[in-house]
Amino acid sequence: MRKLAVLLGFVIASVQVSGQDFGFGFAGTEDEAETAPSSSGAAPSAKISGEVSAQVLGYLEDIAASLGETALGNVFTGKLNITASAFNADGVINLKLKPVFDGSASPVALDEAYLRAYFGALSVEGGLRKLTWGKADSFGPLDVVNPLDYRDLTDITNLLDRKIARPMIHAIYRIGSFSKLEGVFIPWFEGHRFADAGRWTPRQITALPASIGAGIVGLAPPAFQPAIEAGIASALGSDALKNAYPQFSDLSTLQYAQAGLRFTTTIVSSDVGIQYYFGRFHRPAISVGGLDYVQTITSPDQLSGLASNLRPQILYNRYHQIGIDYAQVIAGFNLRAELAANITEDLAGDDGSIYNPSIAWSLGFDRDLVWGINLNLQAVESIRLRYDNIADNPAQDAEAGSRATATRITGIISKKFLRDELELKVTAIWGVEDRDFFIIPAVIWTKGAVTLEGSAGFLGGDETGELGQYNKNSFVKISLSYRF
Repeated sequence: MRKLAVLLGFVIASVQVSGQDFGFGFAGTEDEAETAPSSSGAAPSAKISGEVSAQVLGYLEDIAASLGETALGNVFTGKLNITASAFNADGVINLKLKPVFDGSASPVALDEAYLRAYFGALSVEGGLRKLTWGKADSFGPLDVVNPLDYRDLTDITNLLDRKIARPMIHAIYRIGSFSKLEGVFIPWFEGHRFADAGRWTPRQITALPASIGAGIVGLAPPAFQPAIEAGIASALGSDALKNAYPQFSDLSTLQYAQAGLRFTTTIVSSDVGIQYYFGRFHRPAISVGGLDYVQTITSPDQLSGLASNLRPQILYNRYHQIGIDYAQVIAGFNLRAELAANITEDLAGDDGSIYNPSIAWSLGFDRDLVWGINLNLQAVESIRLRYDNIADNPAQDAEAGSRATATRITGIISKKFLRDELELKVTAIWGVEDRDFFIIPAVIWTKGAVTLEGSAGFLGGDETGELGQYNKNSFVKISLSYRF
């Protein structure tokens, strides 16, 4: 029952945003250059780099309740990156290091591991890889290749860390000095990851099964609704039901493969791109079969067949995406824009198990203001099409209770002092329709390869919003890191 409730809970996030989700985070390190080494006779070489960090983090609610009982985390984290290069190939292994003192998991996790080979203008990569598509600074509508990890939002400003590497074949063909054509093939699928325990567990994990149950009860003839309401929890959670109807199919088969093409070029002073992607939304949808049985119950004897007839399933909807992006510097503004059409199999918008088609866009810029202050601002919005055809009952439609639009505005304002060694920065995220927010002030001191940072995170707003639901998770954090 608990696993089913967890999986059902994932879907509510889709009710708050579109199938093309917004995500959290900001642009991190650009993908490594795919240009082949210039010296064809160079001997093979290896490079080791990485980062070690000491960090303490406390949640304000815990500190206020009892400072002595506040947990400050595992303190140490690290990254280890190993690259081996020959004249026509690179091998990359990136590891994440995080001690787990209770022995429940390995302290070393594979973050990326891939081989890149060069054949003149063509380079081919294969392995576990993270890609960034599109030009938005934070997760824009075109950055669709990798799913995201939402299990801990205390470090949302590192885009690459939030991404989950996927097994893929990625090829790049360079056309002259300013254009390239990319192709990607991902042979199997994984969705977003959400916490299923602890403070970052989405509020709707427990709310959705009750909502689905109430929807099922509402479909039954009035005379039998009390009896169905009394037995709906056991009907949805029975082991027989879960064994008969597994929540997920095998996602490693080719029917869950994804593929895409992307072309980018420079026209005069503008960087433009166009892409096509065929895949599945990383947020699941729910389908409940057997609702016709509930609607036609005419005798108490039929109530015993409720569990065997109800068939809740978690689905990852297929979709096609066609998108364009644009970047240019105009009057000191570094402009970036993206536009995407997400075309699902429910063009009429009346199939409750499939997300409606949608249009998504992002528009942003960064610019140096007065006194060395820098502002980075971005708006992202998704617009559901055929919204009027979405049913109100969550048992009948995965998008029941959603809004026609979902808009998020992200701003970063920063200022550096003392020859750029000291930086003051404030990051703010505002969910327009949800009326919620996430504000992250930070003080960062960097001396050579050593960085000392003090930051905090304040969440609030509507408790039903994607951010507002975590209003008790405000925190303070101090970290010391060394990059080598």
